[in-house]
Amino acid sequence: MKTKITELLNIKYPVIQGAMAWASDAVLAAAVSNAGGAGIIGSGGRTVDWTRDEIKKARSLTDKAFGVNVMLMATDIDDMVAMLCEEKVTFVTLGAGNPVPFIGKFHSAGVKVIPVVPSVKLAKRIEEAGADAMVIEGMESGGHIGKQTTMALMENVLPLIKKVPALAAGGISDGRAIAAALLMGAEGVQMGSRFLLTTECPAHVKAKEAIVKATDTDSAATGFSRNMGVRCLTNAFTRKYTEKEVNGAPNEELMALGTGTNKLGIIDGDTENGTVMCGQSLNVLNDILPCKDVMERLMKETKAAFERAGKIEI
Repeated sequence: MKTKITELLNIKYPVIQGAMAWASDAVLAAAVSNAGGAGIIGSGGRTVDWTRDEIKKARSLTDKAFGVNVMLMATDIDDMVAMLCEEKVTFVTLGAGNPVPFIGKFHSAGVKVIPVVPSVKLAKRIEEAGADAMVIEGMESGGHIGKQTTMALMENVLPLIKKVPALAAGGISDGRAIAAALLMGAEGVQMGSRFLLTTECPAHVKAKEAIVKATDTDSAATGFSRNMGVRCLTNAFTRKYTEKEVNGAPNEELMALGTGTNKLGIIDGDTENGTVMCGQSLNVLNDILPCKDVMERLMKETKAAFERAGKIEI
């Protein structure tokens, strides 16, 4: 399958793995890349040294392209950027901040830049700033979310962006959604939750099982009314957080309440008091497989969806 994204990153399939804090390490990234997509190491909450070590480890596990996700609000952002330029990773995805000032720095080191954007306004800025591609991510995604749905973003952004290929993200969990994004004009997709449910992902088995057991209504967007929305599975923590949110607790109290809960849920396996961040398309996330098998299924489903579309009389 050839698109502008597969050509840009020299990958077989137009699928990149979303960066999931605490769950996106070298082993997962390399496995996704070896399966034909592009894996990503998540640096959120991690140190520069840890990220460098994971890059080296990934290079020992694959000779394919992989990237690193960078949280621009991190306190050590300058050191992280300098290290990534020194290591010359294939590409970076940028979120949680203004990516424009960093594009030139990465380009000077030969690193491709793919910011994550939630709106037309930022998409236009990214295009004019010379990014290599962009991810338009809807509020159906797991983790930190914006205000628009994936469909609305594709409707709003894709017709206006001419110079930069865009990947769609948010609630894309199977090949039907990949086909829909490509038909809408995206050049690829970013998928997180589907790769969370893989044998190579270091997430705790209890967290994976909680996602497998979940149904379509089992996710919550905490902090959404405060413009700091985070989507995760509904549990004791989300109910406690939402109660405080609607009762007017200050943002500082809510942020303190959420601190450390992602690791507690994803790594430690406390699926009631921690957070299990995942997207809304839950009913198709019902098994844990090796990345290779996941990718083969995704491509089979994508092909089948295109074949069905070709049979529609116009």
